[in-house]
Amino acid sequence: MPLNVIVVMDPIADIKIAKDTTFAMLLEAQRRGHALHYVAPGGLALRDGQAVARTAPLQVRDDARDWFTLGEFSQTPFGPGQVVLMRKDPPVDAEFIYDTHVLSVAGQAGAMVVNDPQGLRDFNEKLAALLFPQCCPPTLVSRRSADLKAFVLEHGQAVLKPLDGMGGRSIFRSGTGDPNLNVILETLTDGGRTLALAQKFIPDITAGDKRILLVDGEPVDYCLARIPQGDEFRGNLAAGGRGEGRPLSERDRWIAAQVGPEMKRRGMRFVGLDVIGDYLTEVNVTSPTCVRELDAQFGLNIAGLLFDAIEAGLPQ
Repeated sequence: MPLNVIVVMDPIADIKIAKDTTFAMLLEAQRRGHALHYVAPGGLALRDGQAVARTAPLQVRDDARDWFTLGEFSQTPFGPGQVVLMRKDPPVDAEFIYDTHVLSVAGQAGAMVVNDPQGLRDFNEKLAALLFPQCCPPTLVSRRSADLKAFVLEHGQAVLKPLDGMGGRSIFRSGTGDPNLNVILETLTDGGRTLALAQKFIPDITAGDKRILLVDGEPVDYCLARIPQGDEFRGNLAAGGRGEGRPLSERDRWIAAQVGPEMKRRGMRFVGLDVIGDYLTEVNVTSPTCVRELDAQFGLNIAGLLFDAIEAGLPQ
């Protein structure tokens, strides 16, 4: 049955299609005969209690010079027969949260929202990993610089992060003897007003920060290791890391088995786990990436797996 697939994303004119997972989803939906609709940035709204969006018909092409065509924008009410792909990148700020509230109303009206808006509100991508402490390295989340500093000194080397970053931004590696440690902690905690995360440094980062994708709680058989380059310790592709596909290890599958059932239960249909060595470090639920790279390296169709799951879950 043809569906109306409505995509909430950052401006489509600015994407790099060779690496854009949302674009892979749109290509697959169109291949299956579903109608695509693009939500204008800032286009979600509530009108008299009904969730609506400013949308335009969308066509996509796998052509880096000319990858999309938009029709005329109009107001679209949400309801049955629609699949809404919520694929807006972080930061998960107040405006992002407000959009998830609109999409919760859309879900109550009969639209299927992927990922579930309640889950998007509940799962901070740094803190969500700590729901599975058996999978994680030693970690402290605190506003107190003194406690975070003591944690760093206890472990010798640590990675320090804000809770709302993406793409490797504002991530620091520090340790015993670092004269900048105090100012790093003052900056991350905004002088004790903001929570920050400290995690024991995992030397296996030199072999890559692995992105494991879950579709309805089940892992894709291959992960993308984001390998730091040069003098950079961060593996994020946005920070210059090199992507290298690999089959999942036994430990990777164990971590996926710990996390996957809860993600499926909470309506997190498409999730990216970040794993360094043997440890889970993040659970990405907003707009996980790496589909295009894995598809290209291993002849996969990960977006096809997602749409198989979506279509199987629709009312008959």
